[in-house]
Amino acid sequence: MQNDQKQSADKPADKKVFIKTWGCQMNVYDSTRMSDALEADGYAPTDTMEDADLVLLNTCHIREKAAEKVYSNLGRIRKLKDERAETDRPLTIGVTGCVAQAEGQEIIRREKAVDLVVGPQTYHRLPEIVARSKSGPQVDTEYAVEDKFEHLAKPQKRQVQARGVTAFLTVQEGCDKFCTFCVVPYTRGAEVSRPLAQILDEARSLIDAGVREITLLGQNVNAWHGEDEAGRELGLGHLLHRLAALPGIARLRYVTSHPRDMADDLIEAHRDLDCLMPYLHLPVQAGSDSILKAMNRGHTGADYLSLIERVREARNDIAISGDMIVGFPGETDEDFEATMEIVRRTNYAACYSFKYSMRPGTPGAEMDNQVNEAVKTERLARLQALLNEQQQAFNQGCVGKTIDVLIEKPGRGEDQWIGRSPWLQSVVVPRTLGAIGDIVSVDVTAAHTNSLMGAGAQLAPSASQKLETATL
Repeated sequence: MQNDQKQSADKPADKKVFIKTWGCQMNVYDSTRMSDALEADGYAPTDTMEDADLVLLNTCHIREKAAEKVYSNLGRIRKLKDERAETDRPLTIGVTGCVAQAEGQEIIRREKAVDLVVGPQTYHRLPEIVARSKSGPQVDTEYAVEDKFEHLAKPQKRQVQARGVTAFLTVQEGCDKFCTFCVVPYTRGAEVSRPLAQILDEARSLIDAGVREITLLGQNVNAWHGEDEAGRELGLGHLLHRLAALPGIARLRYVTSHPRDMADDLIEAHRDLDCLMPYLHLPVQAGSDSILKAMNRGHTGADYLSLIERVREARNDIAISGDMIVGFPGETDEDFEATMEIVRRTNYAACYSFKYSMRPGTPGAEMDNQVNEAVKTERLARLQALLNEQQQAFNQGCVGKTIDVLIEKPGRGEDQWIGRSPWLQSVVVPRTLGAIGDIVSVDVTAAHTNSLMGAGAQLAPSASQKLETATL
């Protein structure tokens, strides 16, 4: 993990942990919480593997050959473990995340250097599993009966401050949709929502540590549901209202959503909450109704376009991003053209696109009419050309506008900051505009493929708070 931090007074740091993270924002969040749990047990984070006493690979299982990447990394780490075997600092190796959940005992069988395998639902047990691994390999991929979030070590203020002015906050895990291409229901389990009080408590802690922007996370985040203090049912839209009312919060986001769970209260939150950023990541995956049905998406292309129209009516400056898969089993030229057409009609600000990846254990892997790899490659190139054109057009459309930018970190130049636009673009601004944690009004002067250039000279009206510099 990056960011070396001081150890708590009650447990001086005498060991170090290095965590390598692949995959989604949820994995990034999980890595920070694992680091917090281990720091409370005497492990200080390090960003140098060779300096670590414990190495954890926090893995993703979405793409093909994900497990092989893990084994490839383990082969290199094994050499380091062998070198350290005869010293007074032996190396412990662990695999966590979705590959750990999917592969389980097989990881221990294939790679004898691994000491522990821990699934996503048991991170709160990590310190005790590490301790037990000293006497033999440990595998814990059972779904925990207890609430792991309730048992995870609470991050200390200085830990949050060291990570910056933006933060992830997991509010929901798992998925019940069972898309036929996806392993998430098998690696992350059924949909589970964190209680309202627990979410608000963590958000307050983040804000108290200087966090200005919080992104709510979930495999299917807009399926979040809970109860308020009076026992009334709430959806994600109501949760966003409660978070927006917390003193000191400047920006809110959420990811990743499913079209079937875009409820009215959530669309209305985009209309009513200024701090909810005008950016929605809403994957459709394909444009053809026959392919969407084969994927078990539960909606049509027309349903998706209608939903996008409703969201844009609620917030006319909203930017849409998404996910697309090409080459799903049975996809014809006509099916692919339907995907291209839905991209044209949606006009994405950004979009992730992939060739279909056969995942063992999913229904898609057993389907006939698997698409030829060369055909997938050609279709993906055409799709990405269109998506890149749309993204560049969106970025160019920002030139000449004045936008609010949250300053996040130093830029490459000594006179530069890097900030974030409301639409998630990286923005380079002069240091004369403010400090990390400030929200500044910026005149956009140029646009590149993945970033904007800005100039300006004032704090934005919404910048009522900035991060206080802390001694770390």
